[in-house]
Formats: sequence, C-alpha cells, structure tokens
Amino acid sequence: MALHPKKHEMPTQAPEVRAHNFDEVALGYPVEIALEEAKRCLNCKNRPCVAGCPVNVNIPDFIMKVKEGDFEGAYQIINQTSSLPAVCGRVCPQETQCESKCTMGVKFEPVGIGRLERFVADWHNANSKEAPKQPQTNGHKVAVVGSGPSGLTCAGDLARMGYHVSVFEALHTAGGVLVYGIPEFRLPKSIVAKEVETLKDLGVDIETNVVIGKTLTVDELFRAGYEAVFIGSGAGLPNFMNIPGESLKGVYSANEFLTRSNLMKAYRDDPHTPIQKGGRVAVVGGGNVAMDAARTALRLGAEHVYIVYRRSMDELPARREEVEHAMEEGIDFRLLNNPVEILGYNNPDDPRDPKNGFVTGMRCIRMELGEPDAKGRRRPIPIEGSEFTLDVDTVIMAIGTSPNPLIKNTTAGLEVNGHGGIIVDENGLTSRKNVYAGGDAVTGAATVISAMGAGKLAAKAIDEALRG
Repeated sequence: MALHPKKHEMPTQAPEVRAHNFDEVALGYPVEIALEEAKRCLNCKNRPCVAGCPVNVNIPDFIMKVKEGDFEGAYQIINQTSSLPAVCGRVCPQETQCESKCTMGVKFEPVGIGRLERFVADWHNANSKEAPKQPQTNGHKVAVVGSGPSGLTCAGDLARMGYHVSVFEALHTAGGVLVYGIPEFRLPKSIVAKEVETLKDLGVDIETNVVIGKTLTVDELFRAGYEAVFIGSGAGLPNFMNIPGESLKGVYSANEFLTRSNLMKAYRDDPHTPIQKGGRVAVVGGGNVAMDAARTALRLGAEHVYIVYRRSMDELPARREEVEHAMEEGIDFRLLNNPVEILGYNNPDDPRDPKNGFVTGMRCIRMELGEPDAKGRRRPIPIEGSEFTLDVDTVIMAIGTSPNPLIKNTTAGLEVNGHGGIIVDENGLTSRKNVYAGGDAVTGAATVISAMGAGKLAAKAIDEALRG
C-alpha cells in the first residue's frame, strides 16, 4: 500500500469563529485519522527522530502501539521519558526537532509525531481512571524551585526514583509559563492541571505562593532537610526597547499582558486585574510570545492588531503554524519595521484630564536587511527618512525576557552570566554544591521541551550525586 505523502491535516476551528473565543484552536486527531497517520511511520532501525527529541521519547515504539490500536500502551511508552505528553503534543516545535529528523521527511512530509503524541495523551486522560502507583521511598528529599516545564519534569523523574520532592511555586497556581504565558486557545489550563495532578499522584508535594529568595531562601531549604535543590524559576523579567514613551499607560510587556489574561482572568467583565481591551493594538516582536499576545488581544475585542517586526518573514522566529493561524485570524503583519517612539496624549493645561499619559500612536521606521550578524541572521538597518506613525492605543512589547535576579541576589556563591542566566556544567550543576538549575533560568527564554530536557538531565545528576 502506498504511503500518504503528506501528514494528515489537523482539524481546527474556523478562523472567523475562533478569533472571537478562547477555545482551543486545534481540535486533535479523531481515532480514524490517528490510525492512518501512524501507518506513515517507517519504524526505522536507526531511529533518528528519537535523537531529535530533547527528552528522547521512544517515538517509533509508541507509534507502533498506535498502529495496533493500543493507545494506553502508547501512552505508557511516552510516559517513560516525558512527564508532560499532553503539553508537548501541543506546544513543542516538533518541526525543528523530532520531525526534522524523520526519514519520511526526506522525500515527503514527516510523520505528524506531535499530533500523534497529543492524540495518545488526550486518549489516556479521557479514558484512564487509574492513578499511577507511588514508588517506594528512598529516604532522600529534594526541593524544586518553580513549577514550569523544567521543574515539573525534574520533580516527576525524581519522584519515580523514590525521592520525596517538594515543588515551590511563586504564583497561586502550579504550571509556570504553561499557565501564565501560553493562552487557553493553544494550551487549555485543564490539560496542565491534569499533568500536575498526575505528578501529585506520584507523591510530589506542590506548595504555591512561595517566592524562593523572599519567602524562603535556598540556604533555608537546605537547613530544612533538603539534600539538593533544582532551580527552574524561568525567565520572567521582561525586556523593553528603552525608547521614548514606554512608560505611557497602555504599554505592556507581553509577560504582564498574558499573565493578566491567562492567569488573572482579565477577559472577564469584572476582572480584579484588568487590562486595556479593544482599540488598536501593536505587538512588537516576532516570536511565539508575540503571536500569543496578538491573538489574545484580538480575542479580547481589539479592532485591529499589528505585529511589528524588524526583520522579514524568513527571519520570523515563531512557529510557522502559529504564524499561519495568526494570519488566518486577521492579524496585520508589518515586517521590516521597528518602533522608535511611543506617542501619548498630554494636556498640560489640565493634569486631571483622564486621557493624560495614554498611548495615541507609535512612530516606526522602515528597515532593510544587511549582512548576517553573529547568530547568522541578516542585520536590520534603518532606512533614513522612512518614518511613519501607526494609529494605536495599546502597545505590547514581546522582545524577550531575562531570568529574575531574586534567587541570584539571595544565594551566596551562585554564579550567573552577563544575561543573568545561572551558570551550570554539563549535568546542570551550578557553582553551589548540590544546587542544580535548568530551563529558562539558565538559557533565557527558550522552548518548553528544551526546558524539560534540562530538568530530566538534572534529575539524573541529582540521583547520581545523592545515591552514587
């Protein structure tokens, strides 16, 4: 039987419908399509897709189980190496990782590995009622700082080895960037909550509203009996451009904008932590976070949403799928443009005027691409005399984040680099004995799956250090 040359399409909500709701855009494979997609896997002997996965999921074996109709068996194979399969199936950039190594991709489209992983995880969550068995304890205690993807992965792996693990989360809900950073229409919060509950069933303790570096310090964790600490606190400190007008009302970091919408439920009619809704919105940046902010603003009632990015579409770092979804929903991409000033209303004759200090526009300059920079991307160069003004009343800066310095400033001997990232060795060990770190706290903002890989690596190193 001839193999299907293209991966089977993922069913989605229609753009004109989904642009006005927060329901998940991608609807998932039905059983029939999952079975057909699984047949495209060649079950290669050298398994290049496994090498392309940062947590080394045994991809051909789980897909073989899907072919056989053993969906629970497929889940158990994934679960051997991944603590968050339903999350990874939705937000991992498979196209640049496992799927980029797929042998089918040499002549045809690669197998839809991520789509099959999502199908398997969703099937398990809908049909399996049996809680995982708690392993026998080994008597050792480990503290994990942060409940994002690196922290949850590290905690899950250690719990399966028999460790007593406590996860300390600064916010009131566990999940880290999975709940405050990624919108509901890409990653439903119920999915994250289910994954967290699975870890709790394994015996992981999760304590929320604990800010390590303020509520407790790393040193106090050791004094409380924890033998090792893993820092997976993420990169929650937003970057700004330092251009005139960034302090005006109506200017947000994407971090704040998404946190208020995703976690604080600012989309409600009577929110406790409101954000500016409606009007004309400019999102500065071209990554996945910029796409999330733009599409969230649209769903909150914006009349028009711009993506303003200083390079071309070829350099745009966001996932192609997210870019395509944003375009289908009507997001206006203004490429090769860069902001130089945010304009605001100011009435010096009446400082009590409620409009004082609000955004009224954003002045931009057109760019052209020059020679490649140190990272290989062509450097954007301003075109003299090409300035223009965008008529907007909200500006969202989505140009990256850095690690918060709180833990560094309260932990003696913890070395960081010039960007504030914690310095670690090849096993995730920091400059402090028995203190490990991984994810965005080390690398700066990166992918969910790379953070998970760092958490898995550190868990292995912690086990070797504490038990030899």
